[in-house]
Amino acid sequence: MEFRVLSIGTLAANPLWGEKAPVRTGHATTTLISSGKKRILVDPGLPESILAARLQERANLSPAQITDVFLTSFRGDCRRGLGAFEDAEWWIAEAEREGLGVPMAQRLKELDPELEEERLIRDALERDVAILQRCRPAPDELAERVSLFPMPGVTPGMCGLLLEDPRFTVLVTGDAIPTVEHLERGQVLPSAIDPDKARESFQDAVEVADLFVLGRDNLVVNPTKRPF
Repeated sequence: MEFRVLSIGTLAANPLWGEKAPVRTGHATTTLISSGKKRILVDPGLPESILAARLQERANLSPAQITDVFLTSFRGDCRRGLGAFEDAEWWIAEAEREGLGVPMAQRLKELDPELEEERLIRDALERDVAILQRCRPAPDELAERVSLFPMPGVTPGMCGLLLEDPRFTVLVTGDAIPTVEHLERGQVLPSAIDPDKARESFQDAVEVADLFVLGRDNLVVNPTKRPF
């Protein structure tokens, strides 16, 4: 099992930097995991063309060589480049799929197809529903030594990936731990739909992993486990 950060993400607005409104285009950290015959791309947050270039620069691979894509959440800036990987299997945690899919379907039913002012909302929802339907519920083990690590709270079913190396464990956290500042201060995103669950997920992560690939940052050492 090997892993590599392809692209370091960023928050559109980082509250720990005093930002209250978007000041940049947010995008998720994108990670490549290789295990056996599987090449798993996690959170394709950049636009398709940029992500394809980054994949070649960092791993000498083309999008067609990616076998699987895993979304830690269904947030738009975690899946912006998803369309570049049409040949891959798309995966998401079942709790995220169901927790978002049911409300989205209900919202679609409530929209009046005859009202022009609701057309754009309906079109966007239909696109999202189609993408979510294409995403399969991920199994507990996505590949050898690559396991799901549920981290609900920021979204209904946010889920990281736990990578088990003989020497250490690595947790790809998604937005459950977005940046090194959030990690060091023990804080979760204020947009969390369930802050209590988000804090529990944060604590579980700190207790388990030696290294983190953060949702909007780089690979970092768990500060509670230094020296490494």
